[in-house]
Amino acid sequence: MSTWAAKRFWKEATAIEVETGWTVQLDGRGVRTPAKAPLVVPTRAMAQAIAAEWDAQEDKVDPNVMPVTRSANAAIDKVSHQFNEVAQMLAAYGDSDLLCYRATSPQALIDRQAARWDPLLDWAATALEARLTPVSGVIHAPQDAQALANLATRVSTFTPFELTAFHDLVSISGSLVLGFAATEGHMDAAALWDLSRLDEAWQEEQWGEDEEASAQAALKKQAFEHAMRFFSMCR
Repeated sequence: MSTWAAKRFWKEATAIEVETGWTVQLDGRGVRTPAKAPLVVPTRAMAQAIAAEWDAQEDKVDPNVMPVTRSANAAIDKVSHQFNEVAQMLAAYGDSDLLCYRATSPQALIDRQAARWDPLLDWAATALEARLTPVSGVIHAPQDAQALANLATRVSTFTPFELTAFHDLVSISGSLVLGFAATEGHMDAAALWDLSRLDEAWQEEQWGEDEEASAQAALKKQAFEHAMRFFSMCR
């Protein structure tokens, strides 16, 4: 299909191996992306997940409940054509990583950030060969150039499909280090998500929960968890 169908017209969606990877066929017809490119993905697991999403559609097709299909489309139609730009944009997060910008007060929050974020920075120094330095306040402080170069090199090694997932992991969390911790399997999704929302959790403890903010956070958490699953399907 070149675009989203308004109504279901097929009986069966099937994952099929092809010369360049895996695709999904609807009653023998290959699925296409919104930009009319063949929907060819790198692994059987991803193709099967996409086929399951198409099979789950009933009378009308709802892209909102087809996250793997949407991510695959983005990888093919967008990221693969703008790979360097996307990689550079994500690598730039290293110079302003969430984990590096610390509160100046109260002391209890300062201590919590240090206790929970410093171990991730230590991990990055060893596993990613990139020592990032935390600072107090919100004024930008440049990070070590070699550390940033090492991080940028790692970002550039991803495939377009992996970079699609990595984009969401980093942009949603605000942290390049947390993004790598996700892709390297250093922590599970729930732990990483909690680390990314340490400041928000603190505010909730002091002032109570804001229902609208909590609803938005729940959507972001769902997207973050999907990005981790999508990345795992790439390999």
